[in-house]
Amino acid sequence: MRESHEEIATPSGKNAGSENFPVGSFLIRAELRPHVHAFYRFARMGDDIADNPALAPEEKIRRLDLMGRGVTDAEPGQVPVAEAMRESLAATGLAPDHCLELLHAFKMDAVKNRYRDWAELMEYCRYSAATVGRQVLDLHGERRDTWPPSDALCAALQVINHLQDCGADYREMDRVYLPQDDLAATGGRVEDLAGERLTHGLRGTIDRCLDRTEELMRHARELPHRCRDFRLRCETAAIVALADRLTDMLRRGDPLAERVKLPRLAMLIAAAGGVWRAFTSGGRSRLAA
Repeated sequence: MRESHEEIATPSGKNAGSENFPVGSFLIRAELRPHVHAFYRFARMGDDIADNPALAPEEKIRRLDLMGRGVTDAEPGQVPVAEAMRESLAATGLAPDHCLELLHAFKMDAVKNRYRDWAELMEYCRYSAATVGRQVLDLHGERRDTWPPSDALCAALQVINHLQDCGADYREMDRVYLPQDDLAATGGRVEDLAGERLTHGLRGTIDRCLDRTEELMRHARELPHRCRDFRLRCETAAIVALADRLTDMLRRGDPLAERVKLPRLAMLIAAAGGVWRAFTSGGRSRLAA
């Protein structure tokens, strides 16, 4: 008996409005927004499966494999979100590579709970984060020289998210993205992530991660300037501004005491500042489309 979509999906209730950055906002060209949203729904479903503590690792991988077949095979009826993604790829002429690499990251999440060092974490981000930026860039027909700064930006956003959720990830899934060698160097302990406030050791580990995140952001700031599509330039400039703001907040905040996040108004102000910088540094836009 064929499984239904409802039996495969494990919705968490998260959506585009829960993210730290805009997902297919009005800045994106109108004809491309549905394809950005299709990719986001595909990613959201895979992430929810990988993060579901009620599923065994092998069951998570089985469901993620079903999603992969839904993207690459023409047999309809099993995973509508994946089928919609396949239709989007057909309409835009893109290959399923980024979708399959994203599923690879979710399979890693199903079986891997610790990261030895920053290099190992960045290898994970290569699949979990960089694929998202590359998909959007390819949708816009951007050159491949946009990939390195986009990879840096997406990795920075991924690390920021890990730091925001470090306590919940440990308590709910026993998953720790903080590099183990950094924890050892600063005197941090994994068990301290269950506490109500950062210990001195954990604060040191997070600061080391933020140091490297700021290095990623130095590369990421090149992305808006390399985008030929002006609207995408504005979108990426807004995301860069939001990432910079969140990095600064994590320097001063305690993610165990409360989730460090930008209020809605602050997000809009930071994003508007990024758009303004893109507008004043690179031509004119047609934002009415």
